[in-house]
This record gives sequence, structure tokens and C-alpha cells, in this order.
Amino acid sequence: MRKIPAILATLALAGLGAALPATSAQAEPAAALADCRDAWNGATTGDFYAYSNAHCNGFLGKAAGDDSNWGNGQGPFQGGDTNKASSVLNKGTSGMAVAVYNGTGTDWGGGYSCLARSEYYASNLNDDYFSSGAGVNDGISSHRWAWNSECYGHFLR
Repeated sequence: MRKIPAILATLALAGLGAALPATSAQAEPAAALADCRDAWNGATTGDFYAYSNAHCNGFLGKAAGDDSNWGNGQGPFQGGDTNKASSVLNKGTSGMAVAVYNGTGTDWGGGYSCLARSEYYASNLNDDYFSSGAGVNDGISSHRWAWNSECYGHFLR
């Protein structure tokens, strides 16, 4: 008879784990994961978010569409937003990834890396690199929505 309460407790814990978003962060402190989970829960569905600090702190901006130049005065990211992102979040609804670039312009040149929709967020960009080899942290100058197949294996961790 003692097996039934143990089974019920196990099922309850498994259900709780399924209710929280999974992330690509593996050795992050619990408080850091909570910051991005809180940001995820408060984020508008359909948008990409960028933060000036790790762990989804220091809101820079959000976008439902593409922005080919975070340093100009047009689009959702403007002026001082360029080269300042240290964490990003993808709450898109299309299943698409967000490709971030260290270059500007609609030719989407320069190095890139992607945040898959299934990854939810990248809480610390310090160990991530663009396809060009440049560091992603404080290096994002533009972004666009892209299918995972367009990312050619260059994903944020």
C-alpha cells in the first residue's frame, strides 16, 4: 500500500518538470534560470527579446519582425541597442528560429548564430560564437526570423 503514495509523488514531480520550459543552459545557477523563466513567462507571445545583461536582465527591446540594423533610428531596436545584448529569448509562434548577426543590412551578411524556438532562451552569450568566429556577447547588430534549416548548425547554447 505504501507504493501508491510514492508513485503519486513521482508523477506529481514529473508533471511539474514538464510544465516549466526546458532550456539549453546546463550548469546555470538556479537563480539565473529563474530570471529567464520569469522573463519567458512575462514575454509577449510572438516576440524576440534581447537583454543587456546575462540571465534575461536589463531589457533592451523586443520585436515581432526583423530588424536589419540595431544601431539606426528605425525598427524595434534603435541606436544604443547595437552590440549590447548578453542574453536573448525567442517566444515566437511560427516555430522559426531567430538568427542574430554581427553585421547590418538586409543582405544578412557577416557572422550569424540562431536561437531555435525549442530552446526558449540563451541566458548567457559569453560562450557563444557567430559563424564567423566572433563572440556573440555584446556583438549582435541585427536579427531576422529564419527556419532552423537556414541556420546550418550554428545555434546558441
